[in-house]
Amino acid sequence: MHQHNANLLPGSLRALIIGSAFWVLSLPLTTVSGSVAAFLGAVGACLAVDVLISRPPWRDLRLPAISLGALLCMLVGLSLAGLLTTSSLLAGIFGAMGSFGLAQVIGGFTISASVTVVLRSLAQRHNAGRVLEILFVAAAFVIALAAHRQGMIHRPYFIGDFAQIRGIDPSSILMAAGSVAVLALSALLMMENNHRRLPYHFTAIALLCFSLLAWVQFLGMPTPSLTDDLGLTGQSGRGSSAQDDNPFRDGENDPGDREAPVAIVLFRDDYEPEEGIYYFRESAYSEFNGSMLATASNPVLDQDLVRGFSGQNASVDPDEIPARGMRREVRTTIGLLTPHRSPFGLDTPEQFNNVPNPNSLRFRQTYEAVSQVPEFRFPDLMGREAGAPDWSVDQWQEYLAMPDDPRYGEHARELVGGLRPEFAEDPYAKAMAVKSWLDENGIYSLKNEHAYASDPAASFLFGDLTGYCVHFAYAATYMYRSLGIPSRVGVGYAVPAQNRAGGSALLIQAVNGHAWPEIYLAGLGWVIVDPTPAQTLVDMSVDPQDGLQQMLGDMLRDEAAFEQYLQSQQSSSPLSLAGLLRTLTLSLLALLLAAWLIRIGRQQAPRLASKTQLHRWSYRAALDRLAAHGLVRQPGESRENFARRCQDRLPAFHNMTRAHLALAMGSRTALSASHGTTTLAPQAENGDRQQWRLWQKQLNAELKSSIPLWRRAVAFIDPFAWLRSR
Repeated sequence: MHQHNANLLPGSLRALIIGSAFWVLSLPLTTVSGSVAAFLGAVGACLAVDVLISRPPWRDLRLPAISLGALLCMLVGLSLAGLLTTSSLLAGIFGAMGSFGLAQVIGGFTISASVTVVLRSLAQRHNAGRVLEILFVAAAFVIALAAHRQGMIHRPYFIGDFAQIRGIDPSSILMAAGSVAVLALSALLMMENNHRRLPYHFTAIALLCFSLLAWVQFLGMPTPSLTDDLGLTGQSGRGSSAQDDNPFRDGENDPGDREAPVAIVLFRDDYEPEEGIYYFRESAYSEFNGSMLATASNPVLDQDLVRGFSGQNASVDPDEIPARGMRREVRTTIGLLTPHRSPFGLDTPEQFNNVPNPNSLRFRQTYEAVSQVPEFRFPDLMGREAGAPDWSVDQWQEYLAMPDDPRYGEHARELVGGLRPEFAEDPYAKAMAVKSWLDENGIYSLKNEHAYASDPAASFLFGDLTGYCVHFAYAATYMYRSLGIPSRVGVGYAVPAQNRAGGSALLIQAVNGHAWPEIYLAGLGWVIVDPTPAQTLVDMSVDPQDGLQQMLGDMLRDEAAFEQYLQSQQSSSPLSLAGLLRTLTLSLLALLLAAWLIRIGRQQAPRLASKTQLHRWSYRAALDRLAAHGLVRQPGESRENFARRCQDRLPAFHNMTRAHLALAMGSRTALSASHGTTTLAPQAENGDRQQWRLWQKQLNAELKSSIPLWRRAVAFIDPFAWLRSR
């Protein structure tokens, strides 16, 4: 019985942890009442197994029999739940919603209870079962929180929706849930060892979890480590410069993280492209370095692009963006979720203005992009000369440089050879002929081996025509250049216009990283002529992320003054330093209060104990009192030796120890109120209580006379003294 009482607190905590695991697992699968039932079923089953495991007939049952019984109970419960949702009679009695809710409760309860019975029984009888129990709890939290990986901050939906409704960043809730998971798993691990030091360990781990919140508060939110495995954009962190990056990748490409959010765009001016795709240009490959096109180091190239981020606003020379009468100004605010080397903007950005970051924990950088988006019609594109009339010889040579491979020119001239005579010399018509051929014959795939070739574009074009956007863009650009049309490879993001879903925010994800060919037409500037292969071997589509898109858009909006926003964040943010300190203080106060209540309860327990348990609770109260004064039983020291060591100063405790041991060994004789022995005739219950109370008074007097005042003062205020009693 004493061992059972010692394990009561850890056993109850274990039950709560396992119940919480079932609750977390059930949240996305059932109703709130079903989740509560799953929690209660697991807690009840866990406590029941702990109580019954050493009692007949449960202790005589083998594990297969217990598992079979649990399975049968679960099947019965599920059958009853199914009957409630299919029977018109029961639906008439309870109502449609009542029957459904009751079915969820029964199903959640029976499933969690049955599984818990098997887990606990296995853990009680085999060491491997304890490991399985811990793995189950870990898996429950991992499954529930794994949807948050790669920056998908609105998942799992039951957390994301709860946070959105209240204007809270779901990351704070998820970090709290993760901290709870760490605490729960640590508690399960420590339960198998030293129970008495569990609160100390638990408090230390709790402080570590709070330090995570402080880390995020001061250093920002973690972001996905990799969002563009294809190397299509200039995201920083993989090399010292963009020129060091090889845009071609081999067959190791993995689209598994394609849903990772990269940036959020807020449209300040409404705009929807006729071709149905938003192109966000970040950089370009235009300078031939002897093996392939790379980011230009020659200052005469790509003067319409801004290179690198700085603390100041940046703009492009207005003369570099012609045909303003056929363009439209569109302002967008962009919040970056991952670091980039250069800013990007819609189609043809001409100005980048830094704006205050409304959520520094979420966005790496925020800025406004002013773009001159083209509104060209087909007649505007036809009949234009290639290149700009004021270009220098150096510019012409650079925009026409390409590999020394005659096959590009031969193949390109063959493709444009079928044009009607009136379009035979038209640069745009030639580019469209090349594009159309790639559309019809190219195959989109991430798995390829072209990166190992000396000229990956030639390996693609004159090989199996299987590759992704970089291969198409390079091959098209080389063929355009072989026809005398200045061209380059644009790099950035291409997002379907339908993703906006009628709102003002547009989410950019890793899957939107793109490369496309551009040609320069006199009087118009750079024009996108992007091949779109009809054949594809990989599905690069992703599910709509409207919730995440709206949430990030709301975070990026700055409706009030920036200083006011900061003040509101400091007063209301769940991750503010003041809030963190308040939470930590309240947690410590709650821990102290709980320890005090436990200490008081253990001291007052003898007053409520039955006759058969009086000696146990009284002796434990005496041990707690001694521990508070620094007197504890040493490791390996028996209770008798401990009592003899204290006998000179505390003879009352020596008598209490002898009485406790005699009764604990099965003696049915009571205590003598006059002699204080354990071997006299039976007494009434009141006599036993009187003797134990007398010893307690004597013990208090002996402690007062033999222990210094300062030590008694410490003993009086120490709420954790009972943890040291042995």
